[in-house]
Amino acid sequence: MIALFLVVVAIYSLDAQCVMCRATAGSSEGDAAQKFGEGLNTGILYLMAIPYILLIGSGVYFFKIKKKKI
Repeated sequence: MIALFLVVVAIYSLDAQCVMCRATAGSSEGDAAQKFGEGLNTGILYLMAIPYILLIGSGVYFFKIKKKKI
């Protein structure tokens, strides 16, 4: 449970983008481009977090099932 909390908190503090996305978002200037880049960054972090959350959730689920059998 603590690990899930740390993952969720870390997602909001990260500021990472892939190289191609950063080049595309950074090629234009202005307030609209800045907001587009921030939205793109949030989308990338969201897509990156979902597999980890599912993996942790399934690991906890199977651990509890195995613990009940013993």
